[in-house]
Amino acid sequence: MIATELDDKATDITLSAHRLSRKYGGHTIVQGIDIRLKRGEVLGLLGPNGAGKSTTLRMLTGNLAPSDGVVEICGIDLLDEPLQAKMHLGFLPEMPPLYADMSVDAYLLLVARLRRIHKDKIPDALKTVKQRCGLIDCGKRLIKTLSKGFQQRIGIAQAVMHDPDVIILDEPTVGLDPNQMRDIRQLIRELGNEHSVILSTHILPDVESICDRVQIMHKGRIVFDQSIAKLRQQDDGLEQIFLQLTQE
Repeated sequence: MIATELDDKATDITLSAHRLSRKYGGHTIVQGIDIRLKRGEVLGLLGPNGAGKSTTLRMLTGNLAPSDGVVEICGIDLLDEPLQAKMHLGFLPEMPPLYADMSVDAYLLLVARLRRIHKDKIPDALKTVKQRCGLIDCGKRLIKTLSKGFQQRIGIAQAVMHDPDVIILDEPTVGLDPNQMRDIRQLIRELGNEHSVILSTHILPDVESICDRVQIMHKGRIVFDQSIAKLRQQDDGLEQIFLQLTQE
């Protein structure tokens, strides 16, 4: 039986996925999952390799059409009105979409234009996103000369440039050293104060230190859904629960 804890009284839902499924050939990769995200909530999405996390994120961001089910971003159907829905959505894929030979400022300016931010508001938008992501002092630097930690910051900056309601981050701390991981965790926590965030990761300490709630996927299904606060009251820790639910 799925362990679940959902606040049905919550009305400020920024993302809602209902009965979301995806099939490839004769195989069902994601099987009728439900995800609800409240404003100001950071949700950790865990699962072993092959659980269906990446496929789920691609459907939630409009990069892959579901075989069945509905995704709404701030009440807007992602399939019926993709441009309107994506105005409320920011996405950092596992491989950040960076142009290594561009400077940080030039790249962020390109992102602002692609996001259709009004030209009169672009200077303030660039200043704000650089402050939020700790990029003030590296605007003139080429992206390829920066550390992986700073490149992740730039990746997050492109995701939040247009101040979206929902931010989806896929493995944002993979490959970072402990200091870089600490900085990115702090940045994600700060983003969670004003936005809704989905953090997909293999790193359990990231979920325990950053997230308000955790969902575990296994074989295309959500098999666990609980708040971190309630999880901490249990005898079993997150690692033990993860192993119990996902071991063959």
